[in-house]
Amino acid sequence: MSSELHLKKKKGPRVRFAPSPTGPMHIGNTRTALFNFLFARHNQGSFILRIEDTDTERSEKKWEKNIIESLKWLGLLWDEGPNFQKIKKDSQSYIGEYGPYRQSERKEIYKRYIQKLYDDDYLYWCFCTKEELQAQKEELMSRGEPPRYTGHCRNLSKSQIKKLKIEGKRGILRLKVPLKIIKFEDLIKGEIKFDSSLLGDIAIAKDFETPLYNFAVVIDDYEMKITHVIRGEDHLSNTPKQIIFQDILNFPHPKYAHLPLILGPGRNKLSKRDAPLAISDYKKAGYLPEALINFLALLGWNPKNDQEIWSLEELIQNFSLKNIQKSPAIFNIEKLDWFNSYYIRQTPLETLVDQILPYILDKIPGKEIDREYLKKIIILYQERLKKLSDFFDLADFFFKDKLEFDEKLLYWKNMTKNNIVNSLEKSKKIISSIKDENFNKETIQELLIKEAEKEDDRGKLLWPLRVSLTGKSASPPPFDIIEILGKEKTIKRIDKAIKRLLD
Repeated sequence: MSSELHLKKKKGPRVRFAPSPTGPMHIGNTRTALFNFLFARHNQGSFILRIEDTDTERSEKKWEKNIIESLKWLGLLWDEGPNFQKIKKDSQSYIGEYGPYRQSERKEIYKRYIQKLYDDDYLYWCFCTKEELQAQKEELMSRGEPPRYTGHCRNLSKSQIKKLKIEGKRGILRLKVPLKIIKFEDLIKGEIKFDSSLLGDIAIAKDFETPLYNFAVVIDDYEMKITHVIRGEDHLSNTPKQIIFQDILNFPHPKYAHLPLILGPGRNKLSKRDAPLAISDYKKAGYLPEALINFLALLGWNPKNDQEIWSLEELIQNFSLKNIQKSPAIFNIEKLDWFNSYYIRQTPLETLVDQILPYILDKIPGKEIDREYLKKIIILYQERLKKLSDFFDLADFFFKDKLEFDEKLLYWKNMTKNNIVNSLEKSKKIISSIKDENFNKETIQELLIKEAEKEDDRGKLLWPLRVSLTGKSASPPPFDIIEILGKEKTIKRIDKAIKRLLD
């Protein structure tokens, strides 16, 4: 994946990914970012990152950083947006000619449009309290009408407005919504119709410098020349409001594409019970970005063939909005694990060492890990790993000086304590007899299997041996383990197991 911003100006469509920094980057908006990215790259267009931080109470810089770091990790780099490569203190904080790309830095732009609408008598001050608004909605619902703002403050005179402000009443600015049927063609869902009378007069700003979401989005999309709005289905209800603003301001309509929802395995709303939601949690757990990209691309996009493994470049070449399904996508963590396992198997050994090492040092900080020793262990587990974080739990015995495990684990079927001690003594004798120059997996396996086959069940020899070396009921074959541990450490572990049984 490229690690550079795509700074070359492009003539194709312009799309934007516009997250709010009110929480960590999650699965749903990551798929939205991916589909915007793929659409832009496939059509030689521009992918814009815009931070929608007008919610000053909930927006935090740490979440903006989380979003930016998550996109960088996944390789979804933007053409325009915040400049994460900023070095000098006085250098520009964004890349692109339509910035700034944080809504909190665009107040003067919003102010100009809000003032114009107010001067042209499209807006009015509303001083209704939350309780009054709720009472209006309940009255409408009692009459079988949809809940909406009734226009209670629409005809306040200038003197009444002035009086209310002097009294310290807090107001918001509302748009006088024209009554009409709004129609637009959704690129995924087809034609959508909406009756504006169901909306009531829409709140657009807290004051002349602080727009609310739907209005700020319209201004930004126009000013940034956005041609296509590709976003989640949960935003479908916002589209009629935004089209009303566009019409009043004589803005062109971007083309809309609303992506199907991502549901949990039970077709419920995806929750933490089904899977982690934050991308940073997947990174921490040891999922590879290639696996997440591949998995997310197939959540709602149908390639029209049986291919399951897709590189980012292949996705760019083949992506089309025409192949987005209308029905919800079902999140399956087992499928993601399958993808991740595949990409781990394809990862070069040297790279895998670098990726796994932090997980080991997190468990045993300060311990020096021999790189060549680690390579041997990784080779043993590379085919088995689902996540990088699984490695230490599976292979921790290779890094410990003392094993802690339940003595009962040493017992195989109906073997007695004496049987197990005798079995371990046989294994120790065989391993001790192997000359250093012949101490390899093949020799170890040949000699131990030959001895094990003298019994009616190989497990009588091999099971206690493996448990004494690993402290686990499941592990790779003991021959591989012995070769990596070496003769001295192997014999020490067998002796400790025998001592535990005899004490």
